[in-house]
Amino acid sequence: MLTVDMVRAGARRHRDRVAIRYGDAALTFRETDQAANRLANVLIGAGIEAGERVGLLLGNGLWTVPLDFACLKARVCRVPLNTRLSVAEHERMLADAGVRTLVHESRLTERAGELADRMDGLRTLSLGAGRPGDLDLLAEMHRASATDPDLPVRPDDVILALYTSGTTGRLKAAQHTQASYAAIVVNILANLTSPARDDVMLHAAPLIHASGTFVLPFWLRGARAAILDGFDPQSYLAAIPRLGVTHVNLVPTMLQMLLATGGAAADVGTLRSVVYGASPMPRPVIEEAMAAWGPIFTQYYGQTEAPLCISVLSPEDHVGADAPLGSCGQPGVDVELRLIDEHGADVVPGAPGEVAVRAPFTMAGYLNAPELNAATFLGDGWVRTRDVARFDDRGFMHLVDRTSDMIVSGGYNVYPREVEDALHSHPAVAECAVVGAPDERWVEAVVAFVHRRPGAEVTAEELTAHVRPRLAGYKVPKRVEFVDAIPKSPVGKILRRALRDQLWTGADRGR
Repeated sequence: MLTVDMVRAGARRHRDRVAIRYGDAALTFRETDQAANRLANVLIGAGIEAGERVGLLLGNGLWTVPLDFACLKARVCRVPLNTRLSVAEHERMLADAGVRTLVHESRLTERAGELADRMDGLRTLSLGAGRPGDLDLLAEMHRASATDPDLPVRPDDVILALYTSGTTGRLKAAQHTQASYAAIVVNILANLTSPARDDVMLHAAPLIHASGTFVLPFWLRGARAAILDGFDPQSYLAAIPRLGVTHVNLVPTMLQMLLATGGAAADVGTLRSVVYGASPMPRPVIEEAMAAWGPIFTQYYGQTEAPLCISVLSPEDHVGADAPLGSCGQPGVDVELRLIDEHGADVVPGAPGEVAVRAPFTMAGYLNAPELNAATFLGDGWVRTRDVARFDDRGFMHLVDRTSDMIVSGGYNVYPREVEDALHSHPAVAECAVVGAPDERWVEAVVAFVHRRPGAEVTAEELTAHVRPRLAGYKVPKRVEFVDAIPKSPVGKILRRALRDQLWTGADRGR
């Protein structure tokens, strides 16, 4: 079954049940599918060709999911743009992907206009009122045929080109196909959740990222997607009992904000599952959350290149004195894993190595990046992740760090994650990030940026004294900088590069 087949199957099975709720509006499965058919016919009628890449500049809303389904039915490759990025970053992505048509919502008309002014030949279509001359897809939808265009599709049709680096680093778009995205749906159902018809998943994070991957698994099972415009802790907590939410997906920063906003005492009695991932979870945070909400947490580790879960830490694995909360679990049931060295050979058992994965849900490759693809694909279906990990003696995988974030100090390798975990064990530390700074003696010196908990007092000397018994001497930070906030990407990942670049400006990096 391909991805578009899953859309049709869910609509057939569940028909008049509510599929999507957004504010006071709702769509049934039948209404969502018919809206997707109408929008697909509008896109086809507007001259968008099968296989064409179309930019999507949309926040969360009632029509986000029907438009995604419409793109599947029109054989359009979606290029979603994170709305928090700059106009220059959006322009780079659209140009790199060869996008000629941009679909935008009314709230983002101004940004769409900026892009149209900067890019010759870019056509803008609006989802609601837009720029003068824009084709309003919602207005046209009501005049279009509700018959499924039923275009022939192939397993290798690329349906999604999702950029994985918009604020720092090299621009690259991971491509997923009809077959690989269907495998993502199966992966989620096999490893993370098994929703029932009366279940409700709350979506506050942008649907273009991990939150959106849960839509189709829940759709297949007849469960409901409750969509919020964005993440506000108080509104989010209030929505759980109001909408009968049973499942949520959070990044660690979101969970920290919920707990800091009274989440420990909030009414979350309807919740059956909290899935979290995307970045490391501080142990004190997950322990506080479990004490408040119970043993309902599941962690996943995955990437845009291999979503959603390469490995899983189940709710059962979160419980007990020896719970491996610092790990990212064990390989998914549909995943093969290897830990390899820089030459692609397996490392010895117990040693750290780069995670290589082989699974049906891995990407088809990066768009327009032959050199990067050559460096990423090992052959025979194996994909390098650029993440370094090790396995403990119980078979749980522990992420050490990104290969690109590794610090080489005095000839020794220092993985920032290990230092950050030691710093997080101090009760005054809310968040931290560790990077390498230029150093005449050591080449790179370990520097920690620390954001303290509200009202907490701790000095740099006290922190280094705290971590010294926990780390080898060369891993102890040579300097601690206190900051008001740790920079993060639009999806909540810590941007070590943004901190590192401050320290290396004007220096000869030699890396």
